[in-house]
Amino acid sequence: QVQLVESGGGLVQAGGSLRLSCAASGRTFSRYAIGWFRQAPGKEREFVTTINWSGGRTYAADFAEGRFTISRDNAKLTVYLQIDSLKPEDTAVYYCAAGPSPNSYLPARSTEYNYWGQGTQVTVSS
Repeated sequence: QVQLVESGGGLVQAGGSLRLSCAASGRTFSRYAIGWFRQAPGKEREFVTTINWSGGRTYAADFAEGRFTISRDNAKLTVYLQIDSLKPEDTAVYYCAAGPSPNSYLPARSTEYNYWGQGTQVTVSS
């Protein structure tokens, strides 16, 4: 069982940066891949990026390449999402999720994740 709590969202001007955190509880945290998803108003939840259990492998959606950086600190039970050069279209609720990662598999579909946080709002003003 893994519990996830996101933080770090807020209101920021376009071009700014944010670092989101996903704090986990549960002894099995290090066994899971951790992914970030986002959902904008009126849109479906979409995959942003994910990181394997060791932090040695990551995978990101095309739109996230170059501006979104995921990292994890298993000792702190925390995964981070650094977002740079924020754009108004990045406005969304950002969720982190934990999913099985056998052989360092990197899941990219929401259905592959078992545990979800409550989300943190990111609003980017133009």
